[in-house]
Amino acid sequence: MLMTPSQRYFFDVAGYLHIKNALTEKELSDGRLACERYMKLEDNQFPDGFGKDGKRYINGFAFDRSLERLVFHPSTWPVIMELTNGKPKLVSGTLQIDQPGAEGGGLHCARDDYGWESCRYEVKNSRIYCDNFVVFPYFDDVLPGDGGLLLVPGSHKAQFERPRHLFQDGHPSDSNNLPEGIINVTPKAGDILVMPELMTHGILPWQPTDRLRRILVLRYAPQYRGGGGVPESLEGRLLPETQELMSSAHYTHVKTITEIEPDLLQD
Repeated sequence: MLMTPSQRYFFDVAGYLHIKNALTEKELSDGRLACERYMKLEDNQFPDGFGKDGKRYINGFAFDRSLERLVFHPSTWPVIMELTNGKPKLVSGTLQIDQPGAEGGGLHCARDDYGWESCRYEVKNSRIYCDNFVVFPYFDDVLPGDGGLLLVPGSHKAQFERPRHLFQDGHPSDSNNLPEGIINVTPKAGDILVMPELMTHGILPWQPTDRLRRILVLRYAPQYRGGGGVPESLEGRLLPETQELMSSAHYTHVKTITEIEPDLLQD
C-alpha cells in the first residue's frame, strides 16, 4: 500500500496530488447529504463536539459515517501510508464550506506560520516522508473563475523564505490575474487533493452566487506527533478503526489498521 511511481514523481516535483473521480457516485451523494444536514443545524442544535466557526464546521468528518469513512478512502490510503512511513495518525477533520460571498485568504504555509523546523519533507529509500499534510475530498465542482484553492507548485521544497512582496504581496484575489508561479486548482465533485502543509497556499474569494464549495479538511501526521484528537463526547461515536487512527503511538508501534486492506475499512 504505497504511492504509484507516477504519483510519487508528481508529488515530489509539484507538491500536490489531484486524484480525479476518487469518490463513487454513492459516496459523493451520501457525503453531500451529510454536509447538508450539518449545515442546516442552528447554533443551539449542535450535538456535543460539533459547532461552527466561520466557514469551518468543527469535526465534520465525525458527523456522519459517510464522511468518517473517507479518512480511510482506498484512493488516498496508500498515499497516507507512504507519507507517514506506515505510522499514520488522523489529527483532525473539519468540514469547510465556502458560501456565496465567502472571503479568500492570503498565502501561507507551515514554514511561514510556525518556523522552518515545524515540518519535514524528505525522500528515503525511494519513498516520500512528510509529517504534516492535508487531504481534501471535494463535494462540489470548482470551475475556472470560481475561486478556491491557490497553490505555488514546488514551494514545499523551497530552501529560501518567500519575499513578502512576491505574488501581489501574498494576497492574490483575482483568478483572472494570478501572478506567475501560482495556480488555482479546480477539482470536480468526487475528486480529492493531497497537499503538504509546507506548500505555500491560499484561497481566492468564492465568486458563484448559486453554488457552494464543500470540502473535508483531513489533517494527517505520523502517530508519534502530538496534538489533534476529538473531545471525549465524540470518541464513542467513531468507528474503532478511526479511534485507532487518531491515537498517538510510539515510533515502533504498528497499528492494526495498517495491516487491513483499505477496501475492508469501508464495510
